[in-house]
Amino acid sequence: MNAITDPAADSAAIARAALEEAARAARAAATTLARAPRPVKDLALTTAAAALRARAAEILAANAADLAAAPELSEAFRDRLTLTPARVEAMAVGLEEVAALPDPVGRVLAEWTRPNGLLFRRVAQPIGVIGMIYESRPNVGADAAALCLKAGSPVILRGGRESLRSAAAIHACILDGLRAAGLPEACVATAPNTDRAFVAAMLRTSGLIDLIIPRGGKGLVTRVLEEARVPVLAHAEGLCHTYVHEAADPAMARSVLANAKMRRTGVCGSTETLLIDRVIAPSLLPLLVEDLRALGCDFRADAAARAILPALPPASEGDFSTEWLAAILNVAVVDGVESALDHIRRYGSEHTEAIITGDAAAATAFLDGLGSAVGLWNASTQFCDGGEFGFGAEIGIATGRLHARGPVGLEQLCTWRYHVIGTGQLRP
Repeated sequence: MNAITDPAADSAAIARAALEEAARAARAAATTLARAPRPVKDLALTTAAAALRARAAEILAANAADLAAAPELSEAFRDRLTLTPARVEAMAVGLEEVAALPDPVGRVLAEWTRPNGLLFRRVAQPIGVIGMIYESRPNVGADAAALCLKAGSPVILRGGRESLRSAAAIHACILDGLRAAGLPEACVATAPNTDRAFVAAMLRTSGLIDLIIPRGGKGLVTRVLEEARVPVLAHAEGLCHTYVHEAADPAMARSVLANAKMRRTGVCGSTETLLIDRVIAPSLLPLLVEDLRALGCDFRADAAARAILPALPPASEGDFSTEWLAAILNVAVVDGVESALDHIRRYGSEHTEAIITGDAAAATAFLDGLGSAVGLWNASTQFCDGGEFGFGAEIGIATGRLHARGPVGLEQLCTWRYHVIGTGQLRP
């Protein structure tokens, strides 16, 4: 009699075996990478950047195939998935910028001497093997590979099923860099296929993977937090707010809000809610709405905003908790800084918030009152997408309060150890 097999169980076993093989190889490579001097790591990065440029046509063809295979994607999702010559060049520049940054490994973070003469040093070191789970944006794979390599940690990448071909083409360029630098190819591995069982295996491989970083929507992050048996550096849902204070310069408010919402609506730094002070709303809100409507934006407005502009669609309670990732903007009228902060605390995701004002005291009160990872004054929330903080690249906005906050760059991808130097001291 033939045995009855369970295809799902077989798939899970295959995925687990593939993950364990990659993780063990990464763990074996971790010692080499942790000790690699800066010139070796930088050579890997600059060679990979050159390969991205040389293979740009192949990468774009792979991306076109990914897009053609998923015609049902939303406009915002397609934008995140799409690569262009400019975006490929941006990936290459990002790798070069990471190479140009100081080596984060071995930095002395703190130093002090105890009364007994012992010298203590807190020294930055690699985390270990990192598992990076991301969704539709292929460039995240390049950013994660660059940052993890420079921070001395091997990484296992699992991109979204929609971007499999693009991710493979980018990974081939990273491997060129590793080979040129004489580093193990296991320093950067990718999932062999789109089987969701591979993600499940990553989340449960305690002892082989040291940290999981999810980069994607609320559903992905929630699943990772619920299922992981490995420490997680959580990425925030991008429910960002721009608050136009009563002392805002009207022209600045108009230009910054238009950029914050409409530069790219599908990125996590896109503003999803406009908060505007009641005293200036009658004069300024119609201009803000007119500007954004001309750019193709739709709205969901509270009662106070609709009293000024009755044609605005009404907002439901749930709208203010929605990360649209589309050309839709929530609008609410507030009564000063504390009212704006109350709204953000109630509906926000602790990602990024901005205040537009010429009043320094109001800006300070707003920034100090935030629980969010990033607060901006007179600047677009879209600065929280990409390597705009000078980190060369970033792989998400972390909201975990125990380790990293804000954009995750090189420093946030290191942990630390202690060096204790004595002159023969004995413990009394």
